[in-house]
Amino acid sequence: MLAEPGRLTPVPAHQADILARMGVSTAPRPSAADLVIDALIGYSLRGDPVGTAAELITWANDQATPVLALDTPSGLDLTTGAAGTPAVWAAATLTLALPKVGLLNAPNAGELYLADISVPSLVYQRMGIAVPALFRSSSLLRIDP
Repeated sequence: MLAEPGRLTPVPAHQADILARMGVSTAPRPSAADLVIDALIGYSLRGDPVGTAAELITWANDQATPVLALDTPSGLDLTTGAAGTPAVWAAATLTLALPKVGLLNAPNAGELYLADISVPSLVYQRMGIAVPALFRSSSLLRIDP
C-alpha cells in the first residue's frame, strides 16, 4: 500500500477495510510473489509517476514474474496510449466496464481483457454513450486491438 491505512481517502480506505476483514495482509513494501498485480495509478494520472509510486513501478518491472495491470498499467496515458517514465510493462491488462482508447495502441498493456463490473445501461444512456450488449455470453472478454 502506498499510504498508511489511516491516511487513505474514503474509497481506498473502504477497500483496505474489506481486505483486512478477508484476512489479506498488506505491507508498505512488496515481497517476492508469483504474480504482481498493478493497481497503483488509475485513470487520474497527470504526468509521469513520482515518489513511491515510481519506485513501486520500477520494482514491478524488475520482477521475473508476470504483471497483471488492473484497468490500466500504472504510468500509461489512457488518452494517447503513451507510456510514461516509469510505466508498468504488463503481461496482461484487465480493464473494467468499457475499453479505454489509450489501451488499444499501448506498447505496455500486454494481452487485453475487458471485465463486466455491472454498470447499469442507464448510466451509459445518460452519458450519451451507445454501448452494445458486450457481456451476453461472458463477464470477461478478450480484446484484440
